[in-house]
Amino acid sequence: MKIYSNVNLNNKHRNGVIAIGNFDGLHLGHLKVINEAKVKAKKLNLPFGVMTFEPIPVMFFNKKLKNHRINSLEQKKNLLKKLKLDFLIVIKFNKYFSSLTAEDFIKKIIYKKIKCKYLYVSRNFKFGHKRRGNIKTLKKFEKLFDYKRVITKPYKKNNKIISSTIIRKKIRAGKIEEINKLLNRVWSVEGKVIKGQKRGRKIGFPTCNLKLDNYVIPRLGVYTVKVSNKNFNKNGIANIGYRPTFKGQSLLLETNIFGFRKNLYNKVINVSFEKFIRPEKKFKNLEYLKKQIKLDIKLAKKNYV
Repeated sequence: MKIYSNVNLNNKHRNGVIAIGNFDGLHLGHLKVINEAKVKAKKLNLPFGVMTFEPIPVMFFNKKLKNHRINSLEQKKNLLKKLKLDFLIVIKFNKYFSSLTAEDFIKKIIYKKIKCKYLYVSRNFKFGHKRRGNIKTLKKFEKLFDYKRVITKPYKKNNKIISSTIIRKKIRAGKIEEINKLLNRVWSVEGKVIKGQKRGRKIGFPTCNLKLDNYVIPRLGVYTVKVSNKNFNKNGIANIGYRPTFKGQSLLLETNIFGFRKNLYNKVINVSFEKFIRPEKKFKNLEYLKKQIKLDIKLAKKNYV
């Protein structure tokens, strides 16, 4: 998969089929759009690609908006790579790009640069300055700019349309098993392991600590997880919260990896959330905390049998 950071495509990737969207989370609804575009490209023997935006436009316009992402850009790239795209365009969403009118986006990007023959989007797709462009705008300029707009019907589960907004709400509510069904995979976060205060190690449960940066914050509490990087894939247990027993002030994801004692400081790891166990709580003292952690681990290990 060729990755472009601009719209200057190689000739072999022009005149093809492209799916456009933010695709945050790459859930079943997104996959429906992308897979339908892929089927069309294969049928007509045309190049097939995806266009997405970085940062997510809503985060560009609202600089104060934090903890909004379902996946990082790197995770999105890796997930799309598995779909066997010919190419991926990651548009830098900046002041210039946000100022393009809907017609300019079609004329300057879609027509002059990408020269796509088929353009796949969801029915709620908005684009151009102040989001004034929509599927009707795309239809209006089809003949003039020589492309065919294709609207993918929304993906429904239990008669409800799947969306990134719904998934964010479920993450915040700790409904991990529901989320994983909507994503068709296990939801995960990744980041660089940072040094903590080593309290876990002192009480016999060493942890890898991550800050969640721009990820959606899941319900505070304890989860069964899988932890991996290029060199290992292990089961574990994680707590996301403020560590009230120690009067913690900053949000932290602390993960105890079962049967693993190697130093992971400054290493990037992936933590996949499998099941919510219990909410975060404050304990009277360390002994009560240790007792609860042992119970949590015992319960977590039952899930892996």
